[in-house]
Amino acid sequence: MTERLDPAEPVPGPLSRWSAAVYWFMVVEAMLVLTSMPAIIAIPLLDRDASNIPLAALAVVPLGPAVSGALFAWRRFDSDRDLSPARHFWRGYRLNVLDALRVWVPALLVLTVVGINLANLGATGLPSGVGILNAVIGLVVVLWTVHVVVVVSLFAFRLRDAARIARYYLFGRPLVTLGVLSLAVLATGVVLFTSDWVLVALGSVFTFLLWRNARPMVADVQRRFVAPPDDEAPPQA
Repeated sequence: MTERLDPAEPVPGPLSRWSAAVYWFMVVEAMLVLTSMPAIIAIPLLDRDASNIPLAALAVVPLGPAVSGALFAWRRFDSDRDLSPARHFWRGYRLNVLDALRVWVPALLVLTVVGINLANLGATGLPSGVGILNAVIGLVVVLWTVHVVVVVSLFAFRLRDAARIARYYLFGRPLVTLGVLSLAVLATGVVLFTSDWVLVALGSVFTFLLWRNARPMVADVQRRFVAPPDDEAPPQA
């Protein structure tokens, strides 16, 4: 039997849904700014010089947990667009901050070394092949790190298992990996052709696009690696 709607209960219209979506983007943006404040303050003040690469890496350490919190909130946005985005963001942030840092900090260390190597390639006199190798390593680290952050943000795997799962999906879901690469190129273009502040202002948009891009991978992780609840488990023979 079809359930009848209560005529006294208003049905959300398009304007209400759009207003709720705008509210979510504004609140998630505010949460990202708040939790990434060291990077927002420090990065624009640093000169574009190789000697500042370690300082830039240190400044963006808080960005990993911030992105994790945003991904957690955007997943809830897809299933239940209530008016508590800040609560969902903080819940994801608290749950995932340590795992996100365990992924984010080592990746930043590797990328710092890669960045310094590339910046000083001409001065060292090393062949261009070394630079290409460093660039490939840096790119793979970035793509793999984003996949791991997505996994640890949305699932309760052990870190080494999350790392292996992300390694599998680096090539197992090439369209998702290509999407991450596209977002990285777009973010770089925003910084190069506008300013750091524009990228900051688009933080909620970029994390939302990251979540939308990752949804096929997340669904596949859920299907392959997450056990169904007991009441959904197949009967024993």
